[in-house]
Amino acid sequence: MPEPTQTAKRQSPIFQPEDFTFGPTDVGTTQYIDAFQRANFWSFVGGTGYHTLLNPKILAKVVVNIPGDQGLAIPAAAFGGCGPEAVVNSSVFFHQIFPKLLASEGVSSSQFPIFLFYNTVMSGSSPNNFKRCCILGFHAAITQQPGARLQTYSFIDFETSGLFIPPIHDTSIAAHEVGEWMDDPFGNNPTPAWGHTGQVGGCQGNLEVGDPLTATNIPPVTGANGFTYQLQELAFFSWFYGAPSIAVNGWFSDNNTFKTDAGPVCVK
Repeated sequence: MPEPTQTAKRQSPIFQPEDFTFGPTDVGTTQYIDAFQRANFWSFVGGTGYHTLLNPKILAKVVVNIPGDQGLAIPAAAFGGCGPEAVVNSSVFFHQIFPKLLASEGVSSSQFPIFLFYNTVMSGSSPNNFKRCCILGFHAAITQQPGARLQTYSFIDFETSGLFIPPIHDTSIAAHEVGEWMDDPFGNNPTPAWGHTGQVGGCQGNLEVGDPLTATNIPPVTGANGFTYQLQELAFFSWFYGAPSIAVNGWFSDNNTFKTDAGPVCVK
């Protein structure tokens, strides 16, 4: 990705401390996901030194050559956007890129590698099939040899093209995926079934704290570099598991969009 965007991401509240106040409560000057996690369990950690912090390390950029029939470049003029958009068949990434790079870079299971792209999304099939588009980010785990260790990782798009609705912009996707990785790293942390909210049309039963509030953000945060960042709102533990809330202010999400818990067990 272009260096200015890489720098903007590294300087974002995902990795750099900002003063986060949720409602009347200042939860500390810290990274956004740590602020969320402190607020998430505020009844237990408020006033303590509890933190879960990320220590970013930027590796050298990797050039990825995509077969012509597996990628599509959409010029900004085609949709009146602020920048071009690339659409790539997801199978190219899942089978040819992610496993090889995870192995070649020598990451360990104590690390969380993020494949950071700029205005690049994935399609579930041909990049020309917009019914299967678009994957802007995900977190997952893969079994790596030797030792059959389980390695978590994430694909995240730093999105500035304007192709998507305004709340989905710059680091809103990172907030979603990194928040979910922290609370549900393998995608199987069970919860009572919930759904019919955010990006979930049916029922789901895991602690994916971003999915219920996709495209709903907290107020923008201006970093020390002057860049204004968009950060997605995230659902608290108590929204999934039920009232009373153990989170900051007795809330169920970190911008108080959810006024109650998820309610009765979801039925498809």
